[in-house]
Amino acid sequence: MEHHIVFEAGVALVLMAVAGIISSRLRFSIVPLLILAGMVVGPHAPHFWIIDLRFITTAPLIEFMGRLGVLFLLFYLGLEFSVGRLVKAGRSIAVGGTIYIAINFTLGIGFALLQGWPLKEVLVAAGITTISSSAIVAKVLVDLRRTANPETEMILGIIMFEDVFLAVYLSIVSGLVLSSAASLGAVVSSALLALGFMIGLLVVGRLAIPLLNRFLNITSDEVFLLVVFAMLLLVAGFSETIHVAEAIGALLVGLVLAETEHVKRIEHLVIPFRDFFGAVFFFSFGLSIDPLTLGGAVGIALAAVILTIIGNYVAGIFAGRSANLPPRASSNIGLTIVSRGEFSIILANLAQSGGLLPILQPFSALYVLLLAILGPLLTKESKHIHNFVSRFIPALRAPPKVEAAAD
Repeated sequence: MEHHIVFEAGVALVLMAVAGIISSRLRFSIVPLLILAGMVVGPHAPHFWIIDLRFITTAPLIEFMGRLGVLFLLFYLGLEFSVGRLVKAGRSIAVGGTIYIAINFTLGIGFALLQGWPLKEVLVAAGITTISSSAIVAKVLVDLRRTANPETEMILGIIMFEDVFLAVYLSIVSGLVLSSAASLGAVVSSALLALGFMIGLLVVGRLAIPLLNRFLNITSDEVFLLVVFAMLLLVAGFSETIHVAEAIGALLVGLVLAETEHVKRIEHLVIPFRDFFGAVFFFSFGLSIDPLTLGGAVGIALAAVILTIIGNYVAGIFAGRSANLPPRASSNIGLTIVSRGEFSIILANLAQSGGLLPILQPFSALYVLLLAILGPLLTKESKHIHNFVSRFIPALRAPPKVEAAAD
């Protein structure tokens, strides 16, 4: 059926377009609708003549385009900031990131232990429930136009902090799950390499700003885009080879280029790619979820979702207050990064490769799906949620003039 690959890709785009139209009419985030659109088709879907809703032939293409979507989402988010802003907030980000990881990881461990799962399953489940989805967070921040909000620096910082944690954690867990033990030396070297790469790229990038300004002084938009995209994919791809998420590599490139005099031109040219490939990512994510396998994990997934939302909210409050942010901005932190996604699925796939309990696959899929749907909704309604909670917790109240900046 390979001769129908263009038609099959067209059908996929029709489904995405329908999801987009519905979300526009409902004035609701497109993310959950794209995921649901992907879920109702895929390998379990019917096949009518040349209309193959299983998307078997185009699956590799859709998956690759989805990966590009994550890169463009994080790259654009980096463009909205700069290395200078993150450097100034370095200490508060380290403190906030530690608070966020400590609270959510502890809750994840406790939840998994209550299920009576063995140690390896407990460690995998804790990772699944701790790491946020950088792609969904980036999409929501852009869609709700919150990139200029005071709390967004902390949100970006926590995402980067999570990636360092993930690099260490994956080294430990993969060693335990896929072999008899994890090497302490390998874990330490992996963590240092990831951290060193991120800091090194930001430092070198900032020093190279005058050179980048001259290098990107290109008249042709076509050549300009080729150069920028080459930088983006090369750095993101290299990041992956040293166990730093390629999405974080894209974010770092954006942060560096945000310091150049060409940032507005880059933003203008990248937006269509961000929106198109970003939509493909969420549809591709839905394709990876088989709704027929989710039934047995409904109870534990719902419990984990409730625990995660509470844990994120509390962690966001403490992380925000540690950076002297107002209460509403602190509330926004926890509610914005509540979504789980690509990193949780990576850990679930690791569990499958290691022959761990089969329940982890449907649990992670349903857990991620629910938070991918609820995350954008909670972020959109964060003001009302904060106002409701602050009725019962006076410490979360602040003068209206202070809170206005967090809207």
